[in-house]
Amino acid sequence: MDALEFLGLEPTDDPAAWRLPLVPRICSGIGALFGGCGLAAAVAVLESHTQRHIVWSAAQYLSFATPPSVLDLRVTELVRGHQLSQAQLTATVDDATIFTVSAALGQRREQWAGDFAIMPTVPTPEACQPRKPAERWRNTFQSMMDARIANARELDALDGTPSDGHASLWVRVPDFDCGPASLAILGDYVPWGIGQALGQHVGGNSLDNTLRIVHRPTEADRDAWILVDVHVYAVADGFAHGRVNLWSRDGRLFATAGQSVVAREWDRPPAPRRVSGSRD
Repeated sequence: MDALEFLGLEPTDDPAAWRLPLVPRICSGIGALFGGCGLAAAVAVLESHTQRHIVWSAAQYLSFATPPSVLDLRVTELVRGHQLSQAQLTATVDDATIFTVSAALGQRREQWAGDFAIMPTVPTPEACQPRKPAERWRNTFQSMMDARIANARELDALDGTPSDGHASLWVRVPDFDCGPASLAILGDYVPWGIGQALGQHVGGNSLDNTLRIVHRPTEADRDAWILVDVHVYAVADGFAHGRVNLWSRDGRLFATAGQSVVAREWDRPPAPRRVSGSRD
């Protein structure tokens, strides 16, 4: 199914306004909206409203929102040119802003092309072990993913030994068409990579998520496995910074994403039992 249907987005009488009822299956293990699902909803709405392809989008997460809240999403198309639109989206619950998104959308045909990133060498999805589910993922978006360990450690193997900052998973989301919205969700994997980098039970909540589309998935990629290749650059002063490259199994770079994260121990997550207030 497409992103609008999968996420449960509802149109309104205003073509620039949509609603997103929050349910557990688009939430994280702490019971709040999963940041990647928030950006995915924004990408789907922005593409629907402008009728243009997302090129770049950047979310800033300001607050938590939990079920049974309903997010109101409003698009403002700031500039519309012949080939490119610049737009903003604001997501609110009542008077509280939960996140904002800035984006560029469009499509151009030029003769210049070149791929310079290098896909890591990892076993195929079929040769990799399924990732063990955590109890806190029950009924959340994580429970809907088919994830295989490509170059990473299971949680019970994190013994305090740091890695080189690289880790990767093969991920597929059954019944969710592979496209920019699903890539927005899979770009939200820097928090997972923090624990892999440190070798400790450390993750965190995202301050931002920036998605850059390189090669848009095609119909042939509908149920494709995607290699989520995470590189954590550094963890310092309570924050972590990193990027995620999203690859097709045949070596196409679908997208690249970047995040900064408030680092936290997994057994001491923030308490998101509120709809307004900062995420610190």
